[in-house]
Amino acid sequence: MSSSDMPRPKPGVMDIAPYVPGRETVHGVAKVYKLSSNESPLGPSPKVAEAIAAKNANLAIYPDGSAHVLREAISRAHGLNPNNIMCGNGSDELLGLLCQTYLAPGDEGLFTDHGFLVYKIQIVAAGATPVSVPDTDDLTADVDKILGAVSERTKLVFLANPNNPTGTYLPVNEVRRLHAGLPRHVILVLDAAYAEYVRRNDYEAGIELVSSNSNVVMTRTFSKIHGLAGLRIGWMYAPEAIIDACNRVRGPFNVNALAITAGTAAIADRQHVERAVEHNEKWLGRVVEAVEAIGLSVTPSVGNFILIHFPTTPGKTAAEADEYLAARGYVLRRVAGYGLPDALRMTIGSEEANLGVIDALKTFMA
Repeated sequence: MSSSDMPRPKPGVMDIAPYVPGRETVHGVAKVYKLSSNESPLGPSPKVAEAIAAKNANLAIYPDGSAHVLREAISRAHGLNPNNIMCGNGSDELLGLLCQTYLAPGDEGLFTDHGFLVYKIQIVAAGATPVSVPDTDDLTADVDKILGAVSERTKLVFLANPNNPTGTYLPVNEVRRLHAGLPRHVILVLDAAYAEYVRRNDYEAGIELVSSNSNVVMTRTFSKIHGLAGLRIGWMYAPEAIIDACNRVRGPFNVNALAITAGTAAIADRQHVERAVEHNEKWLGRVVEAVEAIGLSVTPSVGNFILIHFPTTPGKTAAEADEYLAARGYVLRRVAGYGLPDALRMTIGSEEANLGVIDALKTFMA
């Protein structure tokens, strides 16, 4: 059979670089500290296990297709109308739904050079054209350049705020300036996966902007501070018209029964969230200070991770540091796919993990 006789994906699909998640394991190492995926070192709330055990779910029965209980829990936690909330199989699914719903061939979706890789993947998968916009020199989104890249073909603008993998953020006045400069038919998608970690007076996740406009969407996740990455739960706050349109594309049972139960319990446990914030606040500064004392530069971060920059000197590169750390059980994230080949992203982990990485980096750089 010749290749011309074989099924072919639609144009653009084979041009997509598959998403490569953070490495999880290292062979031949007794204990591995996974610091490659920005997961919570505290894990989920103890109330999650209690809720799942009490549910005694009948797995032969479909879950509630609207995730009503979970949407109600989210609305109580944030003071939102549940009709403006959609839940998904991680926020990744919701980002994809927005692309499938609003992008057609010939349309454009914008994102920043060092933004989340899923944006480009979903834009191309929808048959649209991805447009990458350069960041500032300090790896922060550049509002003027984003607005300058908007054309009559632009339909979606993605902004990760805070951004992954850089940890940088735009203050609320800059986000509002960005939105004010967009045509009304363009949707501004605020990806606030790390919002709970931010402790800055000039930061706003996007709730107020969504509430007062018809073309702003905010996505959030349970994978980070709530410690539920394994269950894949995300949610979107958006105008009802956008929720209605995406519901017509969404799969009928996209959030499983255990995820609904776990998410409902997790978002109600504010004390656990605060413990996670306190742990991150304690260790973020300490790790940055220690890494910089070794002689490495770190991009200022407001998330639960840091971006460490390495020299290009042979023997001291990011790739060599990654292998050195992995051989000792410390798994960080290479970010060459984000256009940052000379950096590694490190999740703020447990005390043991953080101190171990610092000691290993001291030895490596020495």
